[in-house]
Amino acid sequence: MTGLFTPIAPDRTTDLASAVLTDDNRLIVIVIAAVALAALVVAQILVRQVLAADEGTDSMKKIAAAVQEGANAYLGRQLRTLGIFAVVVFFLLFLLPADDWNQRAGRSAFFLVGAIFSAATGYIGMRLAVRANVRVAAAAREATPAEGEPAKDLTEVSHKAMKIAFRTGGVVGMFTVGLGLLGASCVVLVYAADAPKVLEGFGLGAALIAMFMRVGGGIFTKAADVGADLVGKVEQGIPEDDPRNAATIADNVGDNVGDCAGMAADLFESYAVTLVAALILGKAAFGDLGLAFPLIVPAIGVVTAMIGIFAVSPRRTDRSGMTAINRGFFISAVISLVLVAIAVYAYLPATYKELVGVENPAITNHSGDPRILAVVAVAIGIVLAALIQQLTGYFTETNRRPVRDIGKSSLTGAATVVLAGISVGLESAVYTALLIGLGVYGAFLLGGTSIMLALFAVALAGTGLLTTVGVIVAMDTFGPVSDNAQGIAEMSGDVEGAGAQVLTDLDAVGNTTKAITKGIAIATAVLAAAALFGSYNDAIATAVREVGAK
Repeated sequence: MTGLFTPIAPDRTTDLASAVLTDDNRLIVIVIAAVALAALVVAQILVRQVLAADEGTDSMKKIAAAVQEGANAYLGRQLRTLGIFAVVVFFLLFLLPADDWNQRAGRSAFFLVGAIFSAATGYIGMRLAVRANVRVAAAAREATPAEGEPAKDLTEVSHKAMKIAFRTGGVVGMFTVGLGLLGASCVVLVYAADAPKVLEGFGLGAALIAMFMRVGGGIFTKAADVGADLVGKVEQGIPEDDPRNAATIADNVGDNVGDCAGMAADLFESYAVTLVAALILGKAAFGDLGLAFPLIVPAIGVVTAMIGIFAVSPRRTDRSGMTAINRGFFISAVISLVLVAIAVYAYLPATYKELVGVENPAITNHSGDPRILAVVAVAIGIVLAALIQQLTGYFTETNRRPVRDIGKSSLTGAATVVLAGISVGLESAVYTALLIGLGVYGAFLLGGTSIMLALFAVALAGTGLLTTVGVIVAMDTFGPVSDNAQGIAEMSGDVEGAGAQVLTDLDAVGNTTKAITKGIAIATAVLAAAALFGSYNDAIATAVREVGAK
Protein backbone atom coordinates (compact mmCIF):
# COMPACT_ATOMS: atom_id res chain seq x y z
CA MET A 1 0.00 0.00 0.00
CA THR A 2 3.01 2.30 0.05
CA GLY A 3 2.33 3.52 -3.48
CA LEU A 4 -1.13 4.66 -2.42
CA PHE A 5 0.41 7.28 -0.15
CA THR A 6 3.27 8.23 -2.45
CA PRO A 7 2.08 10.80 -5.00
CA ILE A 8 5.18 10.48 -7.17
CA ALA A 9 5.05 6.69 -7.54
CA PRO A 10 6.20 5.58 -11.02
CA ASP A 11 2.93 3.98 -12.09
CA ARG A 12 1.03 7.18 -11.39
CA THR A 13 2.50 9.07 -14.33
CA THR A 14 -0.56 10.09 -16.36
CA ASP A 15 -1.34 12.74 -18.89
CA LEU A 16 -4.89 13.64 -18.02
CA ALA A 17 -5.05 16.34 -20.68
CA SER A 18 -4.88 13.68 -23.39
CA ALA A 19 -8.41 12.44 -22.65
CA VAL A 20 -11.21 14.03 -24.69
CA LEU A 21 -14.98 13.65 -24.96
CA THR A 22 -15.50 12.08 -28.38
CA ASP A 23 -18.65 12.52 -30.44
CA ASP A 24 -19.73 8.96 -29.69
CA ASN A 25 -19.27 9.48 -25.96
CA ARG A 26 -21.12 12.79 -26.14
CA LEU A 27 -24.10 10.99 -27.68
CA ILE A 28 -23.96 8.37 -24.92
CA VAL A 29 -23.93 11.06 -22.21
CA ILE A 30 -26.92 12.76 -23.88
CA VAL A 31 -28.81 9.45 -23.74
CA ILE A 32 -27.83 9.09 -20.07
CA ALA A 33 -29.17 12.58 -19.36
CA ALA A 34 -32.42 11.55 -21.06
CA VAL A 35 -32.60 8.48 -18.78
CA ALA A 36 -32.18 10.79 -15.78
CA LEU A 37 -35.05 12.95 -17.00
CA ALA A 38 -37.14 9.81 -17.50
CA ALA A 39 -36.61 9.01 -13.81
CA LEU A 40 -38.12 12.39 -12.91
CA VAL A 41 -41.10 11.67 -15.16
CA VAL A 42 -41.64 8.31 -13.45
CA ALA A 43 -41.45 10.12 -10.10
CA GLN A 44 -44.28 12.42 -11.20
CA ILE A 45 -46.38 9.41 -12.24
CA LEU A 46 -45.86 7.84 -8.82
CA VAL A 47 -46.79 11.12 -7.10
CA ARG A 48 -50.14 11.14 -8.88
CA GLN A 49 -50.79 7.52 -7.92
CA VAL A 50 -50.06 8.21 -4.25
CA LEU A 51 -52.07 11.43 -4.01
CA ALA A 52 -55.06 9.78 -5.71
CA ALA A 53 -55.63 7.65 -2.58
CA ASP A 54 -58.23 8.58 0.04
CA GLU A 55 -57.11 10.71 3.03
CA GLY A 56 -59.47 9.21 5.60
CA THR A 57 -61.53 10.96 8.28
CA ASP A 58 -61.45 14.61 9.31
CA SER A 59 -59.67 13.67 12.53
CA MET A 60 -56.93 11.87 10.59
CA LYS A 61 -56.54 14.82 8.24
CA LYS A 62 -56.20 17.22 11.19
CA ILE A 63 -53.42 15.17 12.77
CA ALA A 64 -51.65 14.76 9.43
CA ALA A 65 -51.83 18.54 8.92
CA ALA A 66 -50.07 19.06 12.27
CA VAL A 67 -47.26 16.73 11.23
CA GLN A 68 -46.98 18.52 7.88
CA GLU A 69 -46.81 21.90 9.59
CA GLY A 70 -44.05 20.79 11.94
CA ALA A 71 -41.96 19.13 9.23
CA ASN A 72 -42.27 22.10 6.87
CA ALA A 73 -41.39 24.54 9.64
CA TYR A 74 -38.26 22.64 10.65
CA LEU A 75 -36.96 22.01 7.14
CA GLY A 76 -37.82 25.53 5.96
CA ARG A 77 -35.85 27.07 8.83
CA GLN A 78 -32.91 24.75 8.19
CA LEU A 79 -32.76 25.43 4.45
CA ARG A 80 -32.96 29.22 4.94
CA THR A 81 -29.94 29.03 7.23
CA LEU A 82 -28.04 26.73 4.89
CA GLY A 83 -28.77 29.07 2.00
CA ILE A 84 -26.56 31.69 3.64
CA PHE A 85 -23.69 29.22 3.95
CA ALA A 86 -24.17 28.11 0.35
CA VAL A 87 -23.84 31.67 -0.96
CA VAL A 88 -20.70 32.26 1.11
CA VAL A 89 -19.09 29.03 -0.11
CA PHE A 90 -20.07 29.90 -3.69
CA PHE A 91 -17.79 32.94 -3.57
CA LEU A 92 -15.06 31.24 -1.53
CA LEU A 93 -14.67 28.59 -4.24
CA PHE A 94 -13.49 31.30 -6.64
CA LEU A 95 -10.42 31.71 -4.45
CA LEU A 96 -9.31 28.11 -4.92
CA PRO A 97 -6.82 27.36 -7.71
CA ALA A 98 -8.01 26.28 -11.15
CA ASP A 99 -6.63 26.20 -14.69
CA ASP A 100 -8.77 29.14 -15.81
CA TRP A 101 -11.75 31.26 -14.84
CA ASN A 102 -14.08 29.05 -16.84
CA GLN A 103 -13.34 26.19 -14.45
CA ARG A 104 -13.67 28.45 -11.42
CA ALA A 105 -17.07 29.71 -12.55
CA GLY A 106 -18.25 26.19 -13.40
CA ARG A 107 -17.10 24.79 -10.08
CA SER A 108 -18.95 27.49 -8.13
CA ALA A 109 -22.07 27.30 -10.30
CA PHE A 110 -22.35 23.53 -10.02
CA PHE A 111 -21.69 23.78 -6.30
CA LEU A 112 -25.01 25.60 -6.09
CA VAL A 113 -26.60 23.06 -8.42
CA GLY A 114 -25.42 20.21 -6.19
CA ALA A 115 -26.69 22.01 -3.09
CA ILE A 116 -30.07 22.75 -4.68
CA PHE A 117 -30.47 19.20 -5.97
CA SER A 118 -29.58 17.73 -2.57
CA ALA A 119 -32.02 20.03 -0.78
CA ALA A 120 -34.72 19.33 -3.37
CA THR A 121 -34.32 15.57 -2.96
CA GLY A 122 -34.78 15.79 0.78
CA TYR A 123 -37.55 18.39 0.72
CA ILE A 124 -39.63 16.77 -2.02
CA GLY A 125 -39.32 13.38 -0.34
CA MET A 126 -40.41 14.80 3.00
CA ARG A 127 -43.20 16.84 1.41
CA LEU A 128 -44.77 13.73 -0.15
CA ALA A 129 -44.14 11.50 2.87
CA VAL A 130 -46.17 13.73 5.19
CA ARG A 131 -49.05 13.63 2.72
CA ALA A 132 -48.82 9.88 2.08
CA ASN A 133 -48.83 8.80 5.74
CA VAL A 134 -52.50 9.63 6.25
CA ARG A 135 -53.37 7.85 3.00
CA VAL A 136 -51.67 4.67 4.21
CA ALA A 137 -53.64 4.90 7.46
CA ALA A 138 -56.85 5.43 5.49
CA ALA A 139 -56.10 2.40 3.33
CA ALA A 140 -55.57 0.25 6.43
CA ARG A 141 -58.83 1.56 7.92
CA GLU A 142 -60.70 -0.29 5.18
CA ALA A 143 -59.79 -3.57 6.93
CA THR A 144 -62.41 -2.83 9.61
CA PRO A 145 -65.84 -2.97 7.97
CA ALA A 146 -68.58 -0.60 8.98
CA GLU A 147 -71.68 -1.92 10.70
CA GLY A 148 -73.64 -4.09 8.30
CA GLU A 149 -70.81 -4.44 5.79
CA PRO A 150 -69.21 -7.81 5.00
CA ALA A 151 -65.72 -8.63 6.28
CA LYS A 152 -62.91 -7.23 4.13
CA ASP A 153 -60.07 -9.20 2.56
CA LEU A 154 -57.24 -8.32 4.97
CA THR A 155 -54.54 -9.41 2.54
CA GLU A 156 -55.87 -7.11 -0.14
CA VAL A 157 -56.13 -4.19 2.29
CA SER A 158 -52.60 -4.76 3.57
CA HIS A 159 -51.23 -4.90 0.05
CA LYS A 160 -52.97 -1.66 -0.89
CA ALA A 161 -51.55 0.18 2.14
CA MET A 162 -48.08 -1.19 1.53
CA LYS A 163 -48.13 -0.21 -2.14
CA ILE A 164 -48.99 3.40 -1.27
CA ALA A 165 -46.15 3.57 1.25
CA PHE A 166 -43.55 1.99 -1.00
CA ARG A 167 -44.43 4.03 -4.05
CA THR A 168 -44.08 7.14 -1.93
CA GLY A 169 -40.52 5.97 -1.33
CA GLY A 170 -40.19 5.28 -5.03
CA VAL A 171 -40.72 8.98 -5.73
CA VAL A 172 -37.78 9.86 -3.48
CA GLY A 173 -35.68 7.12 -5.06
CA MET A 174 -36.37 8.40 -8.55
CA PHE A 175 -35.51 11.98 -7.56
CA THR A 176 -32.27 10.83 -5.93
CA VAL A 177 -30.93 8.92 -8.93
CA GLY A 178 -32.51 11.22 -11.51
CA LEU A 179 -31.11 14.49 -10.17
CA GLY A 180 -27.72 12.95 -9.32
CA LEU A 181 -27.25 11.50 -12.78
CA LEU A 182 -28.65 14.59 -14.51
CA GLY A 183 -26.21 16.90 -12.70
CA ALA A 184 -23.17 14.77 -13.51
CA SER A 185 -24.24 14.34 -17.14
CA CYS A 186 -24.71 18.08 -17.64
CA VAL A 187 -21.23 18.78 -16.27
CA VAL A 188 -19.67 16.24 -18.64
CA LEU A 189 -21.59 17.62 -21.61
CA VAL A 190 -20.62 21.23 -20.89
CA TYR A 191 -17.03 20.81 -19.71
CA ALA A 192 -15.96 17.57 -21.44
CA ALA A 193 -12.40 16.68 -20.35
CA ASP A 194 -12.48 19.37 -17.65
CA ALA A 195 -15.63 17.86 -16.13
CA PRO A 196 -13.89 16.08 -13.22
CA LYS A 197 -12.52 19.41 -11.93
CA VAL A 198 -15.92 21.10 -12.14
CA LEU A 199 -17.67 18.09 -10.61
CA GLU A 200 -15.76 18.68 -7.39
CA GLY A 201 -18.04 21.67 -6.81
CA PHE A 202 -21.16 19.60 -7.56
CA GLY A 203 -20.13 16.96 -5.02
CA LEU A 204 -19.25 19.58 -2.41
CA GLY A 205 -22.64 21.25 -2.75
CA ALA A 206 -24.45 17.95 -2.29
CA ALA A 207 -22.27 17.09 0.72
CA LEU A 208 -22.77 20.46 2.44
CA ILE A 209 -26.56 20.24 2.44
CA ALA A 210 -26.65 16.52 3.21
CA MET A 211 -24.42 16.89 6.26
CA PHE A 212 -26.72 19.39 7.94
CA MET A 213 -29.95 17.70 6.88
CA ARG A 214 -28.80 14.26 8.00
CA VAL A 215 -27.17 15.28 11.27
CA GLY A 216 -29.75 17.92 12.19
CA GLY A 217 -32.69 15.74 11.21
CA GLY A 218 -31.17 12.74 12.97
CA ILE A 219 -30.73 14.61 16.23
CA PHE A 220 -34.25 16.02 15.98
CA THR A 221 -35.88 12.63 15.41
CA LYS A 222 -34.00 10.85 18.19
CA ALA A 223 -34.56 13.67 20.69
CA ALA A 224 -38.27 13.76 19.89
CA ASP A 225 -38.59 9.97 19.93
CA VAL A 226 -36.83 9.53 23.28
CA GLY A 227 -38.68 12.50 24.78
CA ALA A 228 -42.04 11.11 23.72
CA ASP A 229 -41.18 7.68 25.13
CA LEU A 230 -39.96 9.06 28.46
CA VAL A 231 -43.05 11.18 28.99
CA GLY A 232 -45.55 8.67 27.64
CA LYS A 233 -44.49 5.07 28.10
CA VAL A 234 -42.16 5.55 31.08
CA GLU A 235 -43.75 8.33 33.18
CA GLN A 236 -47.43 7.98 32.31
CA GLY A 237 -47.65 4.38 31.14
CA ILE A 238 -49.63 5.26 28.02
CA PRO A 239 -49.16 3.91 24.46
CA GLU A 240 -46.42 5.30 22.23
CA ASP A 241 -48.73 7.37 20.01
CA ASP A 242 -51.36 8.24 22.59
CA PRO A 243 -53.00 11.61 21.69
CA ARG A 244 -52.58 12.77 25.31
CA ASN A 245 -48.83 12.88 24.78
CA ALA A 246 -47.92 16.31 23.37
CA ALA A 247 -44.56 15.00 22.12
CA THR A 248 -46.19 12.52 19.75
CA ILE A 249 -46.50 15.05 16.92
CA ALA A 250 -42.82 16.00 17.33
CA ASP A 251 -41.95 12.29 17.20
CA ASN A 252 -43.77 11.90 13.88
CA VAL A 253 -42.21 15.10 12.53
CA GLY A 254 -38.78 13.74 13.44
CA ASP A 255 -39.35 10.57 11.44
CA ASN A 256 -39.82 12.69 8.33
CA VAL A 257 -37.03 15.25 8.74
CA GLY A 258 -34.53 12.62 9.89
CA ASP A 259 -35.24 9.26 8.29
CA CYS A 260 -36.85 10.69 5.16
CA ALA A 261 -35.44 14.11 4.22
CA GLY A 262 -32.10 13.59 5.96
CA MET A 263 -31.41 10.12 4.63
CA ALA A 264 -32.52 11.05 1.10
CA ALA A 265 -30.10 13.99 1.07
CA ASP A 266 -27.39 11.75 2.54
CA LEU A 267 -27.79 9.11 -0.16
CA PHE A 268 -27.95 11.78 -2.85
CA GLU A 269 -24.64 13.14 -1.56
CA SER A 270 -23.07 9.66 -1.65
CA TYR A 271 -24.47 9.19 -5.16
CA ALA A 272 -23.03 12.49 -6.39
CA VAL A 273 -19.66 12.09 -4.68
CA THR A 274 -19.20 8.55 -5.99
CA LEU A 275 -19.87 9.76 -9.53
CA VAL A 276 -17.36 12.58 -9.04
CA ALA A 277 -14.64 10.19 -7.89
CA ALA A 278 -15.45 7.65 -10.61
CA LEU A 279 -15.21 10.26 -13.37
CA ILE A 280 -11.94 11.70 -12.03
CA LEU A 281 -10.33 8.27 -11.78
CA GLY A 282 -12.02 7.02 -14.96
CA LYS A 283 -10.48 9.83 -16.97
CA ALA A 284 -7.03 8.90 -15.65
CA ALA A 285 -7.44 5.12 -15.92
CA PHE A 286 -9.56 4.63 -19.07
CA GLY A 287 -8.91 7.90 -20.95
CA ASP A 288 -11.65 8.88 -23.40
CA LEU A 289 -13.90 6.00 -22.34
CA GLY A 290 -13.51 6.96 -18.69
CA LEU A 291 -15.49 10.17 -19.28
CA ALA A 292 -18.65 8.23 -20.10
CA PHE A 293 -18.39 4.71 -18.71
CA PRO A 294 -18.78 5.69 -15.02
CA LEU A 295 -22.12 7.25 -16.00
CA ILE A 296 -23.33 4.21 -17.95
CA VAL A 297 -23.42 1.99 -14.86
CA PRO A 298 -25.67 4.21 -12.69
CA ALA A 299 -27.81 4.98 -15.76
CA ILE A 300 -28.54 1.27 -15.98
CA GLY A 301 -29.32 1.42 -12.27
CA VAL A 302 -31.93 4.11 -12.92
CA VAL A 303 -33.74 1.86 -15.40
CA THR A 304 -33.58 -1.18 -13.13
CA ALA A 305 -34.71 0.90 -10.15
CA MET A 306 -37.90 1.70 -12.07
CA ILE A 307 -38.39 -2.02 -12.64
CA GLY A 308 -37.62 -2.82 -9.01
CA ILE A 309 -40.04 -0.24 -7.60
CA PHE A 310 -42.94 -1.46 -9.72
CA ALA A 311 -41.94 -5.07 -8.99
CA VAL A 312 -42.70 -4.53 -5.29
CA SER A 313 -46.22 -5.85 -5.61
CA PRO A 314 -47.23 -8.03 -2.64
CA ARG A 315 -48.57 -11.54 -3.27
CA ARG A 316 -50.81 -13.71 -1.13
CA THR A 317 -48.04 -16.27 -0.79
CA ASP A 318 -45.60 -13.73 0.69
CA ARG A 319 -44.53 -14.43 4.27
CA SER A 320 -44.50 -10.69 5.04
CA GLY A 321 -44.23 -7.32 3.35
CA MET A 322 -40.45 -7.71 3.49
CA THR A 323 -40.71 -10.62 1.06
CA ALA A 324 -42.19 -8.36 -1.61
CA ILE A 325 -39.56 -5.68 -0.99
CA ASN A 326 -36.75 -8.24 -1.18
CA ARG A 327 -38.17 -9.51 -4.45
CA GLY A 328 -38.13 -6.05 -5.99
CA PHE A 329 -34.61 -5.40 -4.74
CA PHE A 330 -33.15 -8.63 -6.10
CA ILE A 331 -34.95 -8.34 -9.43
CA SER A 332 -33.40 -4.89 -9.82
CA ALA A 333 -29.95 -6.10 -8.73
CA VAL A 334 -29.86 -9.12 -11.03
CA ILE A 335 -31.06 -7.17 -14.06
CA SER A 336 -28.48 -4.47 -13.30
CA LEU A 337 -25.66 -7.00 -13.25
CA VAL A 338 -26.74 -8.55 -16.55
CA LEU A 339 -27.16 -5.21 -18.32
CA VAL A 340 -23.85 -3.88 -16.98
CA ALA A 341 -22.05 -6.97 -18.29
CA ILE A 342 -23.62 -6.45 -21.73
CA ALA A 343 -22.74 -2.74 -21.72
CA VAL A 344 -19.15 -3.43 -20.65
CA TYR A 345 -18.47 -5.94 -23.41
CA ALA A 346 -20.13 -3.70 -25.98
CA TYR A 347 -18.33 -0.52 -24.89
CA LEU A 348 -14.85 -1.36 -23.59
CA PRO A 349 -11.94 -2.83 -25.60
CA ALA A 350 -10.40 -6.24 -24.90
CA THR A 351 -6.94 -4.93 -23.94
CA TYR A 352 -5.55 -1.96 -22.06
CA LYS A 353 -3.41 -1.00 -25.07
CA GLU A 354 -6.58 -0.10 -26.98
CA LEU A 355 -7.64 2.54 -24.44
CA VAL A 356 -7.47 5.92 -26.18
CA GLY A 357 -6.16 8.93 -24.27
CA VAL A 358 -4.11 6.97 -21.71
CA GLU A 359 -0.35 7.47 -21.71
CA ASN A 360 0.41 5.81 -18.39
CA PRO A 361 2.67 2.82 -19.20
CA ALA A 362 1.56 1.03 -16.05
CA ILE A 363 -1.95 0.93 -17.54
CA THR A 364 -1.26 0.52 -21.26
CA ASN A 365 1.21 -2.30 -20.56
CA HIS A 366 -1.07 -3.93 -18.01
CA SER A 367 -1.95 -7.52 -18.87
CA GLY A 368 -5.51 -8.69 -18.73
CA ASP A 369 -8.87 -7.51 -19.97
CA PRO A 370 -10.33 -4.16 -18.82
CA ARG A 371 -13.80 -5.57 -19.39
CA ILE A 372 -13.26 -8.23 -16.73
CA LEU A 373 -12.02 -5.61 -14.27
CA ALA A 374 -15.09 -3.47 -14.91
CA VAL A 375 -17.64 -6.28 -14.64
CA VAL A 376 -16.11 -7.80 -11.52
CA ALA A 377 -15.74 -4.40 -9.81
CA VAL A 378 -19.37 -3.47 -10.48
CA ALA A 379 -20.47 -6.95 -9.40
CA ILE A 380 -18.64 -6.46 -6.09
CA GLY A 381 -20.70 -3.34 -5.43
CA ILE A 382 -24.00 -5.02 -6.31
CA VAL A 383 -23.23 -8.15 -4.28
CA LEU A 384 -22.10 -6.01 -1.34
CA ALA A 385 -25.47 -4.22 -1.34
CA ALA A 386 -27.32 -7.53 -1.51
CA LEU A 387 -25.32 -9.06 1.35
CA ILE A 388 -25.80 -6.03 3.58
CA GLN A 389 -29.50 -6.07 2.78
CA GLN A 390 -29.83 -9.72 3.79
CA LEU A 391 -27.58 -9.42 6.83
CA THR A 392 -29.47 -6.43 8.19
CA GLY A 393 -32.78 -8.14 7.51
CA TYR A 394 -31.63 -11.17 9.49
CA PHE A 395 -30.87 -9.06 12.55
CA THR A 396 -33.96 -6.84 12.39
CA GLU A 397 -36.92 -8.80 10.96
CA THR A 398 -39.44 -9.80 13.59
CA ASN A 399 -39.61 -13.44 12.48
CA ARG A 400 -35.82 -14.02 12.63
CA ARG A 401 -33.97 -15.56 15.58
CA PRO A 402 -32.09 -12.45 16.88
CA VAL A 403 -35.29 -10.43 17.31
CA ARG A 404 -37.15 -13.40 18.81
CA ASP A 405 -34.33 -13.92 21.31
CA ILE A 406 -34.52 -10.27 22.37
CA GLY A 407 -38.26 -10.69 22.81
CA LYS A 408 -37.73 -13.72 25.06
CA SER A 409 -35.31 -11.71 27.21
CA SER A 410 -38.18 -9.37 28.14
CA LEU A 411 -39.46 -12.07 30.47
CA THR A 412 -36.60 -11.29 32.85
CA GLY A 413 -36.89 -7.51 32.86
CA ALA A 414 -36.10 -4.32 30.96
CA ALA A 415 -32.37 -4.43 31.76
CA THR A 416 -32.05 -7.80 30.04
CA VAL A 417 -33.76 -6.45 26.94
CA VAL A 418 -31.35 -3.51 26.80
CA LEU A 419 -28.29 -5.74 27.15
CA ALA A 420 -29.60 -8.23 24.60
CA GLY A 421 -30.38 -5.46 22.12
CA ILE A 422 -26.95 -3.86 22.49
CA SER A 423 -25.15 -7.19 22.06
CA VAL A 424 -27.13 -8.11 18.95
CA GLY A 425 -26.60 -4.64 17.49
CA LEU A 426 -22.84 -4.78 18.04
CA GLU A 427 -22.68 -8.28 16.57
CA SER A 428 -24.48 -7.20 13.39
CA ALA A 429 -22.13 -4.19 13.03
CA VAL A 430 -19.09 -6.47 13.06
CA TYR A 431 -20.32 -8.50 10.09
CA THR A 432 -21.31 -5.38 8.16
CA ALA A 433 -17.88 -3.79 8.73
CA LEU A 434 -16.17 -6.98 7.55
CA LEU A 435 -18.29 -7.09 4.40
CA ILE A 436 -17.52 -3.46 3.54
CA GLY A 437 -13.80 -3.96 4.21
CA LEU A 438 -13.68 -7.10 2.08
CA GLY A 439 -15.55 -5.31 -0.70
CA VAL A 440 -13.05 -2.44 -0.82
CA TYR A 441 -10.09 -4.81 -0.56
CA GLY A 442 -11.43 -7.14 -3.25
CA ALA A 443 -12.02 -4.27 -5.66
CA PHE A 444 -8.57 -2.82 -4.96
CA LEU A 445 -6.90 -6.15 -5.80
CA LEU A 446 -8.39 -6.04 -9.30
CA GLY A 447 -5.90 -3.32 -10.26
CA GLY A 448 -2.90 -5.61 -9.85
CA THR A 449 0.33 -3.62 -9.89
CA SER A 450 -1.34 -0.38 -11.01
CA ILE A 451 -2.56 1.79 -8.16
CA MET A 452 -4.62 3.88 -10.58
CA LEU A 453 -6.54 0.86 -11.89
CA ALA A 454 -7.00 -0.39 -8.34
CA LEU A 455 -8.54 2.90 -7.22
CA PHE A 456 -10.72 3.05 -10.31
CA ALA A 457 -11.94 -0.47 -9.53
CA VAL A 458 -12.98 0.73 -6.06
CA ALA A 459 -14.84 3.63 -7.67
CA LEU A 460 -16.57 1.21 -10.08
CA ALA A 461 -17.62 -0.92 -7.13
CA GLY A 462 -19.20 2.25 -5.76
CA THR A 463 -21.10 2.80 -9.03
CA GLY A 464 -22.21 -0.82 -8.86
CA LEU A 465 -23.68 -0.17 -5.45
CA LEU A 466 -25.33 2.94 -6.90
CA THR A 467 -27.40 0.74 -9.22
CA THR A 468 -29.41 -0.30 -6.15
CA VAL A 469 -29.82 3.19 -4.66
CA GLY A 470 -33.18 3.91 -6.30
CA VAL A 471 -34.81 0.91 -4.60
CA ILE A 472 -32.83 1.47 -1.39
CA VAL A 473 -34.12 5.04 -1.01
CA ALA A 474 -37.64 3.79 -1.66
CA MET A 475 -37.16 1.28 1.16
CA ASP A 476 -35.89 4.02 3.46
CA THR A 477 -38.84 6.37 2.96
CA PHE A 478 -41.23 3.44 3.36
CA GLY A 479 -40.14 3.34 7.03
CA PRO A 480 -41.23 6.80 8.25
CA VAL A 481 -44.38 6.72 6.12
CA SER A 482 -45.58 3.46 7.70
CA ASP A 483 -44.50 4.66 11.16
CA ASN A 484 -46.42 7.93 10.75
CA ALA A 485 -49.45 6.05 9.45
CA GLN A 486 -49.62 4.03 12.65
CA GLY A 487 -49.20 7.17 14.73
CA ILE A 488 -52.02 8.97 12.91
CA ALA A 489 -54.26 5.94 13.27
CA GLU A 490 -53.68 5.66 17.01
CA MET A 491 -54.01 9.38 17.72
CA SER A 492 -57.22 9.69 15.73
CA GLY A 493 -58.78 6.53 17.16
CA ASP A 494 -60.41 5.88 13.79
CA VAL A 495 -58.44 2.74 12.90
CA GLU A 496 -59.07 -0.25 15.12
CA GLY A 497 -58.96 -4.03 15.10
CA ALA A 498 -57.71 -5.55 11.87
CA GLY A 499 -56.77 -2.17 10.42
CA ALA A 500 -54.55 -1.38 13.39
CA GLN A 501 -52.85 -4.77 13.01
CA VAL A 502 -52.18 -4.06 9.32
CA LEU A 503 -50.38 -0.85 10.30
CA THR A 504 -48.43 -2.60 13.07
CA ASP A 505 -47.15 -5.15 10.56
CA LEU A 506 -46.21 -2.41 8.10
CA ASP A 507 -44.38 -0.49 10.83
CA ALA A 508 -42.35 -3.60 11.69
CA VAL A 509 -41.31 -3.95 8.05
CA GLY A 510 -40.51 -0.23 7.95
CA ASN A 511 -38.14 -0.56 10.88
CA THR A 512 -36.24 -3.24 8.99
CA THR A 513 -36.05 -1.21 5.77
CA LYS A 514 -34.74 1.83 7.66
CA ALA A 515 -31.99 -0.28 9.19
CA ILE A 516 -31.06 -1.72 5.79
CA THR A 517 -30.74 1.69 4.17
CA LYS A 518 -28.44 2.90 6.94
CA GLY A 519 -26.11 -0.02 6.26
CA ILE A 520 -26.16 0.64 2.50
CA ALA A 521 -25.55 4.36 3.11
CA ILE A 522 -22.46 3.58 5.18
CA ALA A 523 -21.13 1.19 2.54
CA THR A 524 -21.67 3.78 -0.19
CA ALA A 525 -19.90 6.43 1.89
CA VAL A 526 -16.91 4.15 2.50
CA LEU A 527 -16.50 3.32 -1.19
CA ALA A 528 -16.93 7.00 -2.13
CA ALA A 529 -14.37 8.08 0.47
CA ALA A 530 -11.82 5.52 -0.72
CA ALA A 531 -12.31 6.58 -4.34
CA LEU A 532 -12.15 10.27 -3.45
CA PHE A 533 -8.91 9.71 -1.58
CA GLY A 534 -7.53 8.10 -4.72
CA SER A 535 -8.60 11.07 -6.85
CA TYR A 536 -7.03 13.44 -4.31
CA ASN A 537 -3.78 11.46 -4.41
CA ASP A 538 -3.84 11.64 -8.20
CA ALA A 539 -4.29 15.41 -8.07
CA ILE A 540 -1.29 15.72 -5.75
CA ALA A 541 0.78 13.53 -8.08
CA THR A 542 -0.16 15.70 -11.05
CA ALA A 543 0.70 18.91 -9.18
CA VAL A 544 4.08 17.52 -8.05
CA ARG A 545 4.88 16.43 -11.59
CA GLU A 546 3.95 19.84 -13.02
CA VAL A 547 6.10 21.63 -10.44
CA GLY A 548 8.99 19.32 -11.25
CA ALA A 549 8.61 20.01 -14.97
CA LYS A 550 8.80 23.77 -14.38
